[in-house]
Amino acid sequence: MARIRGLCDERNMKISQLAYRAGIPPSTLKNIMWGNSRNTGIVTIKMICDGLEVSLDDFFHCGLFRNLEQEID
Repeated sequence: MARIRGLCDERNMKISQLAYRAGIPPSTLKNIMWGNSRNTGIVTIKMICDGLEVSLDDFFHCGLFRNLEQEID
């Protein structure tokens, strides 16, 4: 996910470091990053935000999330 990558880059943090700080398995975070996890839950996103030391509001408050189309399955 571009937002996670961008926040990691801003903090000079590797994905493995974020996984450790967020308390989630590195494989889970890698699956999110590679798009293999299509329905990441809010609890996991909150854990990632905690690892990045950003609020959920700050995480989602960027241009990447504007004008997203709703997926209908």
